Amino acid sequence: MGKKHRRTLASIFEDPVRANIAWQDIEAMLDAAGAEITEGEGSRVRIALNGVRAVFHRPHPEKETDNGAVRSMRRFLKEAGVNP
Repeated sequence: MGKKHRRTLASIFEDPVRANIAWQDIEAMLDAAGAEITEGEGSRVRIALNGVRAVFHRPHPEKETDNGAVRSMRRFLKEAGVNP
């Protein structure tokens, strides 16, 4: 993972939870971590990482995630064994 990806990962685990992380940066970080990302219907994105699977919704019309999505991503990454 590059420096920008590690910075994105660290921002996901920050307290208090941030609500301004660009979804594009999260997807790039997941890709760098080796996640399998596939498109679902509408804004759904299926992600598989280290045997853990989850479905997320891309934020729209905004480009940034909200608090709930960041909390869900944090939980998913912990279950997949990815920590900052």
